[in-house]
Amino acid sequence: MTDSKKELLSYLENVSLFLVGVMLLAFPLVFTTIVTDPFILPKQIVIAAVSVLSIVVLSIRMIVEGRIRLRTTPFDLPVLLFGLIVFLSAMFSANRYDALIAFVPLFFVILLFFILTNVVRGQKAILFSVSSLLLGSTVAALLAVLSFFKIYVLPLTYSHIPAFTPFGSVLDQAIFLAVLIPMAGYIAWPLISPLFGDVKQAEVFGTTHRANLAPLTIGATVACAVMIIGLAVSLYELMTTQKPLILPFVTGFQTGVAAISQDTGRILQGFLFGSGFGTYTNDFTRFKQAIYNTNANLWSFTFFRSSSFVLELLATTGFLGLLSYLFIVYRVFKEHSLFLPIILVLIAAFVLPMSYTLVALTFIVLAFFAVLRAQRTPSRYEDLEFYLVTLKHGLILAQPEGERAPHDPVNTRYGKILPFAFVVFILAIVGVVGFFSVKYVLSDIIFQRSLVAASQNKTKDWYDLQGQAIATFKYRDLYQRTFSQTNLTIANAVASNQPRNSSPSAEVQQQIVGLIQQSINYGRNAVTISPQTALNWNNLSQIYRSLIGFGQDAEQFAVLSNQQAVALDPSNPQQYVALGGIYYQLGVWDEAIRQFQLAANLKNDYANAFYNLGHAYESKGDEASLKNSLQAYQYVATLVAQDKPSNEKMKAEITALQQKISGGQSQVQTTPEQSASNLNVNQPASQLPGREPKTEIPAPPKTAATPTPTPTKEPTPTPTP
Repeated sequence: MTDSKKELLSYLENVSLFLVGVMLLAFPLVFTTIVTDPFILPKQIVIAAVSVLSIVVLSIRMIVEGRIRLRTTPFDLPVLLFGLIVFLSAMFSANRYDALIAFVPLFFVILLFFILTNVVRGQKAILFSVSSLLLGSTVAALLAVLSFFKIYVLPLTYSHIPAFTPFGSVLDQAIFLAVLIPMAGYIAWPLISPLFGDVKQAEVFGTTHRANLAPLTIGATVACAVMIIGLAVSLYELMTTQKPLILPFVTGFQTGVAAISQDTGRILQGFLFGSGFGTYTNDFTRFKQAIYNTNANLWSFTFFRSSSFVLELLATTGFLGLLSYLFIVYRVFKEHSLFLPIILVLIAAFVLPMSYTLVALTFIVLAFFAVLRAQRTPSRYEDLEFYLVTLKHGLILAQPEGERAPHDPVNTRYGKILPFAFVVFILAIVGVVGFFSVKYVLSDIIFQRSLVAASQNKTKDWYDLQGQAIATFKYRDLYQRTFSQTNLTIANAVASNQPRNSSPSAEVQQQIVGLIQQSINYGRNAVTISPQTALNWNNLSQIYRSLIGFGQDAEQFAVLSNQQAVALDPSNPQQYVALGGIYYQLGVWDEAIRQFQLAANLKNDYANAFYNLGHAYESKGDEASLKNSLQAYQYVATLVAQDKPSNEKMKAEITALQQKISGGQSQVQTTPEQSASNLNVNQPASQLPGREPKTEIPAPPKTAATPTPTPTKEPTPTPTP
């Protein structure tokens, strides 16, 4: 090998290591409000960008060397297997686009694992990489500590709160720091070991040269101290002002088991691959038990993570996904080497939910564990060279670096074909994934700009930017759902601005009809993209409901869409109140009563369900119904006894109803205080004025991925209190 080639290879290695260092430094720190998720998405962007650039540099190095040289570790197969199964779970998911969008950031994390194990070689590279991560984490911890004491050093107004953290979550911050403190302690040990009575020469990552490590150990000691303080502050906040909302473990376990055993129509797929990586929200709404409604603090919350990362994997990636993750755990413990950071992060996965930040940290720490083990026992972490050989010998040959004997059947004439083919293959995969990732990020930035425009009442920019976001990346149901509501809002605004008792011009009518058609179409798109998301069906039902009297068959379509939402969220009493509200609006009293009663049965202390039930009975109007209405109102009064506005409202309505039953005139006077009550008859969020002839509107889409509502989905009726 010529000197110039050696110099180029050395330069490429340094570039790769520099990129890794920049990523590890920025990862804990980066955040920005130019995207919709200011804390997670920027971290995903940093990892993806550095992974792509590192792959390009490594590819150039392979071509220059004319060979494929890769370091092997005991974790390669488990990590690859885990990534493959997660990808398959996404491909088999009913909400495929959601699952694939969630998989792509994990793909770059897995790619980063292999980049780290192949780039970080030797003691200096290890210390540089670890120091970069520790420096970024220390600065993040320092910012959080200063914010806790109301010392705001960042010139960003939204960061001027005591609970601010670059991680976006105090729980994430606590776990992150807890995992990295031991790593800082390893480096700081030569300095702090005398405090613990250890006077022996300490060792840091394979070296015992205390003098050379003095600046590093001092820095690590400071980092360790700052992170310990940051962890203490985080734990204090978690126990006081920032108590995390975590799904009860029993509920997480029940939904996980149900997701892989009760998914009608895809039992085998569900058991093997779950519902699809990143789609836990759908598992939660579909499979949570009705007893969840007895939790007074959590019943109205929808969780997008399970009680722990392992239980989330069970639900979303199935038995195979959980098994592949346990394979990684098994390989870690098989090393018989106590590396506390990896032990802590694996324990956290079994007992706590994990965000993308913590999942990425898991694979980063795993990569560090691998390179440290390679430093100590290089014989078990060999560099393999791959050669193109004859078909007779298997086409591709892998041998430890430098061990190829003269008689090996290597085809030297075509030796450089394999590196080129490998580089093209890897770059093709990374390029395709990267292309759609760039489109996703650009669309997210545009969508965030639309939200800012909406907050500033810039209607045209708000509307146009949302359309641009969808045109840039159309596979996100959030964009479609939001834009459907935007069109509906503007249509209502145009209609409400018309003078009373006057017919809008043909141009205005055409504008309203066009906006309505777009609202329905984008609502339908959201359902098509994510057919098992109850929120999309609720959105479509609300659109149709606002068109009752305006669009043909709008009432029928509203009911059908809401029934699909009920089928996807059968234990949620709010779904039945919404469906009952449609029947109430249509004057179908018996069906409205039935739905409100089902909501009341699911949660017997849900005041608004009984309030709506009472109004449905009262509207039905016969003597028996009025008595049932009074009984419901009286029960509501006991439920809201501690809520003064609601209690006063119920007293007035009970008095009016009693007069009505006795044959007197009744009229409820609503005071401003009563208007602040949480009790309300379910009504559409907006309502377009009726028109004749009614406008023809498209029906809800039919999708095989969405279960058809059946009576078995509903709770058994019980007597009204």
